[in-house]
Amino acid sequence: MTNEQIQEKARKLRFEAVRMVYEGKDGHPGPALSIADIIATLYFDIMHIDPKKPDLPDRDRLILSKGHSCPILYAALNERGYFEPKVEHFNLRQLGSKFQGHPSMRSTEGLDMTSGSLGNGIAVGCGMAFAAKAQGLDYTTYVITGDGELQEGVIWEGVNTARGRELDNLIVFVDRNGWQSYKSIDYTIGQNNVADRFRAFGWHTQEICGHDIAAIKSAVTIAKSVKGLPHCIVCDDIKGKGLSYMENNNAWHKGVPTDEQFRIAEEELGGAEK
Repeated sequence: MTNEQIQEKARKLRFEAVRMVYEGKDGHPGPALSIADIIATLYFDIMHIDPKKPDLPDRDRLILSKGHSCPILYAALNERGYFEPKVEHFNLRQLGSKFQGHPSMRSTEGLDMTSGSLGNGIAVGCGMAFAAKAQGLDYTTYVITGDGELQEGVIWEGVNTARGRELDNLIVFVDRNGWQSYKSIDYTIGQNNVADRFRAFGWHTQEICGHDIAAIKSAVTIAKSVKGLPHCIVCDDIKGKGLSYMENNNAWHKGVPTDEQFRIAEEELGGAEK
């Protein structure tokens, strides 16, 4: 896809994520919107996947470690064709719905890992990446984690293991939007030097704008050209990106738009179809 086509997909996914939260009356729209461009680029351009064969052994894997952002992932799976017929109303977080408040691989087609308990994604990704090497399979494991989530200790156990095992088929995106559920990262830990920390563990590390489709594509291409090291792509993102009243507003870490706010979302994001 062209960068413009992927950007249009990201716009549509953003609207669907907001609609999902609005209709379900619960969810985390801000953290979902910040990674829309990453998700769109992976699912519609980069990842080797086949919605008709979701268990393909050599498919690329994706772990949404910051699982509360799942509305954007559900929207991508739906748009990519994982559900037949295409889902119109997700019933997000409702009892019995396949679209729960955090990803559940036993409930939803196309998910490679259950997540939600923060901090586990990189460690699980290590296991998947190591399994690929052990089985002689040529797939890449992608992990999306949040900058607030990096405060979990198990993150750094996984980071250390990945470097020690030279897992060059593991690519981690860090959504560095500067916020977590409580307050800003600067407030809670005093600094957000993500790239420095990953480099200190010996990872191949890049820093990009996480809303620049060309930069996302280029970063993945560069990562795949570097052998023997795991890869971190630190993305400077805006929480709530794309919707004026949500952008960089941590009140929307979790929340439901009013009728008027949803009308504004329809105007600013163009609705499902532009």
